[in-house]
Amino acid sequence: MSDSGVIFKRCCCRHPGSNRLMESACPRLGERGHGSWYYHCTVVTLSGQRERVRRGGHATRKDAEAARDALLARSAEERTTELWTVDRWLRYWLTTRTSIRPSTLRSYTDHVERHLIPHLGRIRLGELTGRHITAMFTTLASTDGRYGRPPTPSTLHRIRATLRSALNAAIRNGLIRDNPARFIELPSPCRPQAQVWTEHRVDEWRRTGQRYSVAVWTTAQVADFLRFVDVDRLYAMWWLIALRGLRRGEAAGLRWVDVDLHAGVVMISQQRITYGHVTTEGPPKTAASRRTIALDKTTMRLLSEHRRRQIAESHNAGDRWVESGYVFTNLLGVPLNPDYLTRRFRTLVTKSGLPPVRLHDLRHGAATLAHAAGADLKTVQEQLGHTSIVLTADTYTSVLMQMHFKIAEATARLVLTAAARNPGHRHRAKLGNGTPGSGVKQQQTGPEPKRPNGKRRNKGAKKRGTRRTHA
Repeated sequence: MSDSGVIFKRCCCRHPGSNRLMESACPRLGERGHGSWYYHCTVVTLSGQRERVRRGGHATRKDAEAARDALLARSAEERTTELWTVDRWLRYWLTTRTSIRPSTLRSYTDHVERHLIPHLGRIRLGELTGRHITAMFTTLASTDGRYGRPPTPSTLHRIRATLRSALNAAIRNGLIRDNPARFIELPSPCRPQAQVWTEHRVDEWRRTGQRYSVAVWTTAQVADFLRFVDVDRLYAMWWLIALRGLRRGEAAGLRWVDVDLHAGVVMISQQRITYGHVTTEGPPKTAASRRTIALDKTTMRLLSEHRRRQIAESHNAGDRWVESGYVFTNLLGVPLNPDYLTRRFRTLVTKSGLPPVRLHDLRHGAATLAHAAGADLKTVQEQLGHTSIVLTADTYTSVLMQMHFKIAEATARLVLTAAARNPGHRHRAKLGNGTPGSGVKQQQTGPEPKRPNGKRRNKGAKKRGTRRTHA
Protein backbone atom coordinates (compact mmCIF):
# COMPACT_ATOMS: atom_id res chain seq x y z
CA MET A 1 0.00 0.00 0.00
CA SER A 2 1.45 3.40 -0.95
CA ASP A 3 1.48 6.49 1.28
CA SER A 4 -1.45 7.89 -0.67
CA GLY A 5 -3.56 4.94 0.47
CA VAL A 6 -6.34 3.10 -1.26
CA ILE A 7 -10.00 3.76 -1.98
CA PHE A 8 -12.52 0.96 -1.58
CA LYS A 9 -16.24 0.35 -1.20
CA ARG A 10 -18.05 -1.68 1.42
CA CYS A 11 -21.51 -2.17 2.86
CA CYS A 12 -23.20 -3.47 5.98
CA CYS A 13 -24.95 -6.47 4.46
CA ARG A 14 -24.69 -9.71 6.39
CA HIS A 15 -24.20 -13.25 5.13
CA PRO A 16 -27.52 -15.11 5.30
CA GLY A 17 -25.92 -18.23 6.74
CA SER A 18 -23.41 -16.91 9.33
CA ASN A 19 -24.89 -13.43 9.84
CA ARG A 20 -21.41 -11.98 9.49
CA LEU A 21 -20.74 -8.69 7.71
CA MET A 22 -19.86 -9.22 4.06
CA GLU A 23 -18.26 -5.75 3.73
CA SER A 24 -16.25 -5.70 0.45
CA ALA A 25 -17.46 -9.19 -0.54
CA CYS A 26 -21.07 -8.17 -1.01
CA PRO A 27 -22.25 -9.05 -4.56
CA ARG A 28 -24.43 -5.95 -4.68
CA LEU A 29 -21.55 -3.43 -4.38
CA GLY A 30 -21.68 -2.92 -8.13
CA GLU A 31 -25.16 -1.48 -7.84
CA ARG A 32 -25.42 2.29 -7.82
CA GLY A 33 -26.13 3.70 -4.35
CA HIS A 34 -25.39 0.45 -2.51
CA GLY A 35 -22.71 0.75 0.20
CA SER A 36 -20.33 3.66 0.83
CA TRP A 37 -16.77 4.63 -0.06
CA TYR A 38 -13.77 4.45 2.30
CA TYR A 39 -10.12 5.43 2.22
CA HIS A 40 -7.18 3.74 3.92
CA CYS A 41 -3.82 5.51 4.29
CA THR A 42 -0.76 5.94 6.53
CA VAL A 43 0.04 9.21 8.30
CA VAL A 44 2.50 10.52 10.89
CA THR A 45 1.02 12.02 14.07
CA LEU A 46 2.43 13.86 17.09
CA SER A 47 4.09 10.74 18.46
CA GLY A 48 6.31 10.59 15.36
CA GLN A 49 5.14 7.09 14.44
CA ARG A 50 3.37 6.06 11.26
CA GLU A 51 -0.26 5.16 11.89
CA ARG A 52 -2.83 3.57 9.64
CA VAL A 53 -6.07 5.44 9.20
CA ARG A 54 -9.34 4.16 7.78
CA ARG A 55 -12.29 6.47 7.33
CA GLY A 56 -15.50 6.05 5.37
CA GLY A 57 -19.14 6.81 4.91
CA HIS A 58 -18.68 8.85 1.72
CA ALA A 59 -21.34 8.73 -0.98
CA THR A 60 -18.95 8.72 -3.96
CA ARG A 61 -15.38 7.69 -4.70
CA LYS A 62 -14.53 11.29 -5.45
CA ASP A 63 -15.63 12.38 -1.98
CA ALA A 64 -13.47 9.68 -0.35
CA GLU A 65 -10.42 10.76 -2.39
CA ALA A 66 -10.96 14.41 -1.43
CA ALA A 67 -11.18 13.52 2.27
CA ARG A 68 -8.01 11.42 2.04
CA ASP A 69 -6.07 14.16 0.27
CA ALA A 70 -7.20 16.73 2.84
CA LEU A 71 -5.96 14.50 5.67
CA LEU A 72 -2.58 13.92 4.02
CA ALA A 73 -2.14 17.66 3.46
CA ARG A 74 -2.56 18.53 7.14
CA SER A 75 0.21 18.93 9.71
CA ALA A 76 1.04 16.29 12.30
CA GLU A 77 -0.72 18.34 15.00
CA GLU A 78 -3.90 18.71 12.94
CA ARG A 79 -3.92 15.00 12.16
CA THR A 80 -3.50 14.19 15.86
CA THR A 81 -6.40 16.43 16.83
CA GLU A 82 -8.69 14.78 14.30
CA LEU A 83 -7.58 11.18 14.75
CA TRP A 84 -6.76 10.80 18.43
CA THR A 85 -9.41 10.26 21.05
CA VAL A 86 -9.24 11.65 24.58
CA ASP A 87 -8.22 8.15 25.67
CA ARG A 88 -5.25 8.17 23.30
CA TRP A 89 -4.13 11.65 24.28
CA LEU A 90 -4.36 11.01 28.07
CA ARG A 91 -2.24 7.89 27.83
CA TYR A 92 0.31 9.70 25.68
CA TRP A 93 0.34 12.63 28.13
CA LEU A 94 1.08 10.31 31.05
CA THR A 95 4.18 9.01 29.26
CA THR A 96 5.51 12.58 28.99
CA ARG A 97 5.22 13.28 32.74
CA THR A 98 8.77 12.29 33.63
CA SER A 99 9.75 15.18 35.90
CA ILE A 100 7.05 14.85 38.55
CA ARG A 101 7.04 12.92 41.81
CA PRO A 102 6.11 9.22 41.62
CA SER A 103 3.20 9.78 43.99
CA THR A 104 1.87 12.57 41.76
CA LEU A 105 2.16 10.37 38.68
CA ARG A 106 0.29 7.64 40.52
CA SER A 107 -2.50 10.10 41.37
CA TYR A 108 -2.68 11.26 37.73
CA THR A 109 -2.82 7.67 36.50
CA ASP A 110 -5.57 6.80 38.97
CA HIS A 111 -7.70 9.75 37.82
CA VAL A 112 -7.14 8.92 34.16
CA GLU A 113 -7.90 5.19 34.45
CA ARG A 114 -10.78 5.35 36.93
CA HIS A 115 -12.66 8.45 35.86
CA LEU A 116 -11.51 10.30 32.74
CA ILE A 117 -11.13 7.47 30.23
CA PRO A 118 -14.36 5.62 31.17
CA HIS A 119 -16.41 8.82 30.68
CA LEU A 120 -14.51 10.78 28.02
CA GLY A 121 -12.18 8.27 26.38
CA ARG A 122 -14.17 7.67 23.18
CA ILE A 123 -14.60 11.35 22.30
CA ARG A 124 -12.30 12.82 19.66
CA LEU A 125 -9.81 15.24 21.20
CA GLY A 126 -10.86 18.04 18.87
CA GLU A 127 -14.56 17.44 19.64
CA LEU A 128 -14.34 17.54 23.45
CA THR A 129 -16.52 20.29 24.92
CA GLY A 130 -17.45 21.61 28.33
CA ARG A 131 -20.80 19.85 28.10
CA HIS A 132 -19.06 16.48 27.96
CA ILE A 133 -16.99 17.34 31.02
CA THR A 134 -19.95 18.71 32.97
CA ALA A 135 -21.91 15.54 32.27
CA MET A 136 -18.99 13.46 33.54
CA PHE A 137 -18.77 15.34 36.84
CA THR A 138 -22.53 15.19 37.29
CA THR A 139 -22.37 11.42 36.95
CA LEU A 140 -19.38 11.13 39.26
CA ALA A 141 -21.01 13.24 41.98
CA SER A 142 -24.05 10.94 42.05
CA THR A 143 -22.31 7.56 41.75
CA ASP A 144 -20.76 5.56 44.57
CA GLY A 145 -17.05 4.97 44.12
CA ARG A 146 -14.70 2.29 45.40
CA TYR A 147 -15.24 3.38 49.01
CA GLY A 148 -19.02 2.98 48.80
CA ARG A 149 -19.77 6.71 48.53
CA PRO A 150 -19.56 9.40 45.85
CA PRO A 151 -16.28 11.31 45.50
CA THR A 152 -15.92 14.29 47.79
CA PRO A 153 -15.76 17.83 46.35
CA SER A 154 -12.00 17.83 47.02
CA THR A 155 -11.60 14.67 44.94
CA LEU A 156 -13.64 16.17 42.10
CA HIS A 157 -11.41 19.24 42.11
CA ARG A 158 -8.30 17.06 41.92
CA ILE A 159 -9.76 15.11 38.98
CA ARG A 160 -10.52 18.38 37.20
CA ALA A 161 -6.97 19.58 37.91
CA THR A 162 -5.60 16.44 36.24
CA LEU A 163 -7.81 16.94 33.19
CA ARG A 164 -6.92 20.63 32.95
CA SER A 165 -3.22 19.80 33.10
CA ALA A 166 -3.58 17.25 30.30
CA LEU A 167 -5.57 19.63 28.10
CA ASN A 168 -3.15 22.49 28.77
CA ALA A 169 -0.42 20.22 27.45
CA ALA A 170 -2.54 19.66 24.34
CA ILE A 171 -2.75 23.44 23.89
CA ARG A 172 1.02 23.78 24.19
CA ASN A 173 1.43 21.11 21.53
CA GLY A 174 -0.87 22.97 19.16
CA LEU A 175 -3.62 20.34 19.21
CA ILE A 176 -6.46 22.46 20.60
CA ARG A 177 -6.98 26.18 21.14
CA ASP A 178 -9.02 26.36 24.33
CA ASN A 179 -9.26 24.25 27.46
CA PRO A 180 -12.88 23.09 27.85
CA ALA A 181 -12.24 22.11 31.50
CA ARG A 182 -11.25 25.63 32.46
CA PHE A 183 -14.65 27.04 33.41
CA ILE A 184 -16.32 23.90 34.79
CA GLU A 185 -18.12 24.70 38.05
CA LEU A 186 -17.83 22.23 40.90
CA PRO A 187 -19.03 22.25 44.51
CA SER A 188 -16.63 24.14 46.74
CA PRO A 189 -14.56 21.77 48.86
CA CYS A 190 -14.81 22.14 52.62
CA ARG A 191 -11.37 22.36 54.15
CA PRO A 192 -11.42 20.16 57.27
CA GLN A 193 -10.85 22.02 60.50
CA ALA A 194 -8.95 20.21 63.20
CA GLN A 195 -11.15 19.46 66.23
CA VAL A 196 -9.57 19.40 69.67
CA TRP A 197 -10.45 16.38 71.80
CA THR A 198 -12.01 18.22 74.74
CA GLU A 199 -13.46 16.31 77.68
CA HIS A 200 -16.99 16.71 76.31
CA ARG A 201 -15.99 15.31 72.91
CA VAL A 202 -14.07 12.45 74.50
CA ASP A 203 -17.17 11.49 76.53
CA GLU A 204 -19.30 11.65 73.38
CA TRP A 205 -16.77 9.46 71.52
CA ARG A 206 -16.79 6.85 74.27
CA ARG A 207 -20.59 6.84 74.32
CA THR A 208 -21.40 6.94 70.59
CA GLY A 209 -18.11 6.30 68.79
CA GLN A 210 -18.27 9.66 67.03
CA ARG A 211 -14.91 10.70 65.58
CA TYR A 212 -13.55 13.47 63.37
CA SER A 213 -11.72 13.43 60.06
CA VAL A 214 -9.05 15.71 61.52
CA ALA A 215 -8.57 15.72 65.29
CA VAL A 216 -5.97 17.10 67.67
CA TRP A 217 -5.02 15.94 71.13
CA THR A 218 -4.78 18.37 73.99
CA THR A 219 -1.43 18.95 75.67
CA ALA A 220 -2.32 16.49 78.44
CA GLN A 221 -3.39 13.83 75.91
CA VAL A 222 -0.13 14.20 73.98
CA ALA A 223 1.77 13.76 77.23
CA ASP A 224 -0.31 10.66 78.07
CA PHE A 225 0.47 9.11 74.70
CA LEU A 226 4.19 9.78 75.00
CA ARG A 227 4.20 8.24 78.49
CA PHE A 228 2.42 5.18 77.09
CA VAL A 229 4.94 4.64 74.27
CA ASP A 230 8.09 5.41 76.27
CA VAL A 231 9.03 1.70 76.11
CA ASP A 232 8.56 1.52 72.32
CA ARG A 233 11.82 1.26 70.38
CA LEU A 234 10.60 4.10 68.13
CA TYR A 235 9.81 6.36 71.07
CA ALA A 236 12.24 9.05 69.86
CA MET A 237 10.43 9.14 66.51
CA TRP A 238 6.98 9.53 68.07
CA TRP A 239 8.36 12.34 70.25
CA LEU A 240 9.96 14.05 67.25
CA ILE A 241 6.77 13.90 65.16
CA ALA A 242 4.50 15.00 68.02
CA LEU A 243 6.59 18.01 69.04
CA ARG A 244 8.28 19.13 65.83
CA GLY A 245 5.67 18.13 63.23
CA LEU A 246 7.64 15.94 60.80
CA ARG A 247 5.74 14.23 58.02
CA ARG A 248 5.79 10.45 58.13
CA GLY A 249 7.93 10.30 54.97
CA GLU A 250 10.36 12.79 56.48
CA ALA A 251 10.66 10.77 59.68
CA ALA A 252 11.15 7.53 57.74
CA GLY A 253 13.72 9.20 55.47
CA LEU A 254 15.74 10.89 58.23
CA ARG A 255 19.45 9.96 58.17
CA TRP A 256 22.08 10.36 60.84
CA VAL A 257 24.06 12.58 58.50
CA ASP A 258 21.15 15.04 58.70
CA VAL A 259 21.14 15.08 62.52
CA ASP A 260 23.56 17.36 64.40
CA LEU A 261 23.17 16.61 68.09
CA HIS A 262 25.94 19.06 69.05
CA ALA A 263 24.21 21.99 67.34
CA GLY A 264 20.75 20.66 68.24
CA VAL A 265 19.27 20.71 64.74
CA VAL A 266 17.73 18.27 62.26
CA MET A 267 17.95 19.00 58.54
CA ILE A 268 15.10 17.71 56.38
CA SER A 269 16.68 16.97 53.01
CA GLN A 270 14.78 13.90 51.76
CA GLN A 271 11.84 11.64 52.47
CA ARG A 272 10.71 8.12 51.76
CA ILE A 273 7.74 7.86 49.42
CA THR A 274 5.36 4.91 49.05
CA TYR A 275 3.21 4.35 45.97
CA GLY A 276 1.64 0.96 45.57
CA HIS A 277 4.12 -1.68 46.68
CA VAL A 278 7.14 0.46 45.83
CA THR A 279 9.04 2.63 48.31
CA THR A 280 11.69 5.06 47.13
CA GLU A 281 13.69 8.02 48.41
CA GLY A 282 12.99 11.43 46.99
CA PRO A 283 13.22 15.14 47.75
CA PRO A 284 10.91 16.77 50.30
CA LYS A 285 7.37 17.61 49.25
CA THR A 286 8.13 21.23 48.31
CA ALA A 287 11.09 23.57 48.27
CA ALA A 288 9.92 25.02 51.59
CA SER A 289 9.91 21.51 53.07
CA ARG A 290 13.71 21.45 52.79
CA ARG A 291 14.32 23.04 56.17
CA THR A 292 16.30 22.97 59.42
CA ILE A 293 14.42 22.19 62.64
CA ALA A 294 15.66 23.21 66.08
CA LEU A 295 15.71 20.57 68.83
CA ASP A 296 15.16 20.94 72.54
CA LYS A 297 17.43 19.27 75.07
CA THR A 298 14.98 16.46 75.76
CA THR A 299 14.72 15.57 72.06
CA MET A 300 18.51 15.63 71.76
CA ARG A 301 18.80 13.26 74.72
CA LEU A 302 16.20 10.88 73.27
CA LEU A 303 17.97 10.78 69.91
CA SER A 304 21.29 10.06 71.63
CA GLU A 305 19.71 7.17 73.54
CA HIS A 306 18.14 5.91 70.32
CA ARG A 307 21.55 5.99 68.63
CA ARG A 308 23.13 3.92 71.40
CA ARG A 309 20.26 1.43 71.22
CA GLN A 310 20.67 1.15 67.45
CA ILE A 311 24.39 0.43 67.82
CA ALA A 312 23.57 -2.35 70.28
CA GLU A 313 21.04 -3.79 67.83
CA SER A 314 23.67 -3.79 65.08
CA HIS A 315 26.02 -5.81 67.29
CA ASN A 316 23.25 -8.30 68.07
CA ALA A 317 22.34 -8.68 64.37
CA GLY A 318 25.94 -9.32 63.32
CA ASP A 319 26.33 -9.97 59.61
CA ARG A 320 22.61 -9.55 59.01
CA TRP A 321 22.79 -5.87 59.90
CA VAL A 322 22.29 -3.42 57.01
CA GLU A 323 24.25 -0.20 57.47
CA SER A 324 21.69 2.05 55.79
CA GLY A 325 22.52 5.22 57.70
CA TYR A 326 18.89 5.90 58.59
CA VAL A 327 17.85 7.07 62.04
CA PHE A 328 14.75 4.92 62.36
CA THR A 329 15.06 1.34 61.11
CA ASN A 330 13.92 -2.16 61.94
CA LEU A 331 15.98 -4.59 64.03
CA LEU A 332 18.22 -5.32 61.01
CA GLY A 333 18.92 -1.71 60.04
CA VAL A 334 16.51 -1.61 57.08
CA PRO A 335 14.75 1.78 56.73
CA LEU A 336 11.07 1.81 57.59
CA ASN A 337 8.16 1.90 55.19
CA PRO A 338 5.96 5.00 55.74
CA ASP A 339 2.85 2.81 55.62
CA TYR A 340 4.25 0.76 58.51
CA LEU A 341 4.48 3.92 60.61
CA THR A 342 0.81 4.63 59.98
CA ARG A 343 -0.24 1.10 60.95
CA ARG A 344 2.03 1.05 64.01
CA PHE A 345 0.74 4.40 65.24
CA ARG A 346 -2.89 3.31 64.83
CA THR A 347 -2.19 0.21 66.93
CA LEU A 348 -0.50 2.22 69.68
CA VAL A 349 -3.36 4.73 69.84
CA THR A 350 -5.91 1.92 70.14
CA LYS A 351 -3.96 0.26 72.96
CA SER A 352 -3.50 3.55 74.81
CA GLY A 353 -7.25 4.14 75.10
CA LEU A 354 -6.90 7.72 73.92
CA PRO A 355 -9.36 9.24 71.43
CA PRO A 356 -8.42 8.41 67.82
CA VAL A 357 -6.17 10.64 65.75
CA ARG A 358 -4.22 9.97 62.57
CA LEU A 359 -0.46 10.00 62.38
CA HIS A 360 -0.68 13.13 60.23
CA ASP A 361 -2.82 14.71 62.95
CA LEU A 362 0.27 14.78 65.17
CA ARG A 363 1.57 17.34 62.68
CA HIS A 364 -1.54 19.46 63.28
CA GLY A 365 -1.02 19.01 67.00
CA ALA A 366 2.62 20.07 66.80
CA ALA A 367 1.57 23.32 65.12
CA THR A 368 -1.09 23.89 67.77
CA LEU A 369 1.31 23.20 70.65
CA ALA A 370 3.97 25.49 69.20
CA HIS A 371 1.40 28.24 68.70
CA ALA A 372 0.08 27.78 72.24
CA ALA A 373 3.64 27.94 73.59
CA GLY A 374 4.05 31.41 72.11
CA ALA A 375 5.42 30.79 68.60
CA ASP A 376 4.18 33.19 65.94
CA LEU A 377 2.66 31.85 62.72
CA LYS A 378 5.79 32.57 60.68
CA THR A 379 7.87 30.41 63.00
CA VAL A 380 5.26 27.64 62.87
CA GLN A 381 5.22 27.87 59.06
CA GLU A 382 9.00 27.41 58.87
CA GLN A 383 8.87 24.58 61.39
CA LEU A 384 6.31 22.66 59.34
CA GLY A 385 7.83 23.55 55.97
CA HIS A 386 4.74 25.18 54.45
CA THR A 387 5.02 27.27 51.31
CA SER A 388 2.19 29.58 52.36
CA ILE A 389 1.46 30.97 55.80
CA VAL A 390 -2.25 30.91 54.90
CA LEU A 391 -2.17 27.10 54.94
CA THR A 392 -0.54 27.19 58.36
CA ALA A 393 -3.12 29.60 59.75
CA ASP A 394 -6.25 28.06 58.23
CA THR A 395 -5.60 24.34 58.34
CA TYR A 396 -2.81 23.37 60.68
CA THR A 397 -3.39 25.62 63.69
CA SER A 398 -6.20 24.82 66.13
CA VAL A 399 -6.56 27.05 69.14
CA LEU A 400 -6.67 25.09 72.37
CA MET A 401 -9.37 25.99 74.89
CA GLN A 402 -6.68 26.96 77.40
CA MET A 403 -5.77 29.81 75.06
CA HIS A 404 -9.41 30.89 74.84
CA PHE A 405 -9.66 31.09 78.63
CA LYS A 406 -6.32 32.86 78.85
CA ILE A 407 -7.35 35.51 76.32
CA ALA A 408 -10.75 35.94 77.98
CA GLU A 409 -9.14 36.53 81.38
CA ALA A 410 -6.56 38.89 79.90
CA THR A 411 -9.26 40.93 78.14
CA ALA A 412 -11.33 41.29 81.30
CA ARG A 413 -8.22 42.16 83.33
CA LEU A 414 -7.30 44.87 80.82
CA VAL A 415 -10.69 46.58 81.18
CA LEU A 416 -10.78 46.26 84.98
CA THR A 417 -7.28 47.67 85.32
CA ALA A 418 -8.17 50.68 83.16
CA ALA A 419 -11.31 51.28 85.21
CA ALA A 420 -9.35 51.16 88.48
CA ARG A 421 -6.75 53.67 87.27
CA ASN A 422 -9.28 56.13 85.77
CA PRO A 423 -12.63 55.80 87.56
CA GLY A 424 -14.05 58.91 85.76
CA HIS A 425 -17.06 60.98 86.86
CA ARG A 426 -20.54 59.71 87.41
CA HIS A 427 -23.16 62.07 86.02
CA ARG A 428 -26.59 61.94 87.54
CA ALA A 429 -29.39 63.92 85.96
CA LYS A 430 -32.63 64.74 87.61
CA LEU A 431 -35.96 64.15 85.91
CA GLY A 432 -38.33 65.85 88.13
CA ASN A 433 -36.66 63.98 90.97
CA GLY A 434 -33.38 63.60 89.05
CA THR A 435 -34.23 60.72 86.71
CA PRO A 436 -32.69 61.20 83.24
CA GLY A 437 -34.85 60.87 80.17
CA SER A 438 -38.20 62.16 81.55
CA GLY A 439 -38.30 65.27 79.37
CA VAL A 440 -38.49 67.68 82.40
CA LYS A 441 -35.96 70.49 82.24
CA GLN A 442 -33.36 70.15 84.92
CA GLN A 443 -33.40 73.03 87.47
CA GLN A 444 -30.18 74.98 87.65
CA THR A 445 -28.59 75.54 91.00
CA GLY A 446 -25.84 77.98 91.91
CA PRO A 447 -24.89 81.25 90.22
CA GLU A 448 -25.75 81.91 86.62
CA PRO A 449 -22.78 81.10 84.34
CA LYS A 450 -21.10 84.01 82.63
CA ARG A 451 -21.76 84.56 78.95
CA PRO A 452 -18.84 85.17 76.57
CA ASN A 453 -18.00 88.63 75.10
CA GLY A 454 -19.79 90.39 77.96
CA LYS A 455 -23.23 89.69 76.53
CA ARG A 456 -25.00 89.17 79.81
CA ARG A 457 -28.71 89.42 80.10
CA ASN A 458 -29.90 92.86 81.29
CA LYS A 459 -31.28 92.47 84.77
CA GLY A 460 -33.68 95.33 84.10
CA ALA A 461 -35.37 93.53 81.27
CA LYS A 462 -38.62 92.29 82.77
CA LYS A 463 -40.46 91.51 79.62
CA ARG A 464 -39.68 89.29 76.60
CA GLY A 465 -38.33 91.16 73.65
CA THR A 466 -37.06 94.21 75.69
CA ARG A 467 -33.94 95.71 74.15
CA ARG A 468 -30.74 95.75 76.16
CA THR A 469 -29.37 99.13 77.21
CA HIS A 470 -25.68 99.97 77.08
CA ALA A 471 -24.03 101.90 79.91
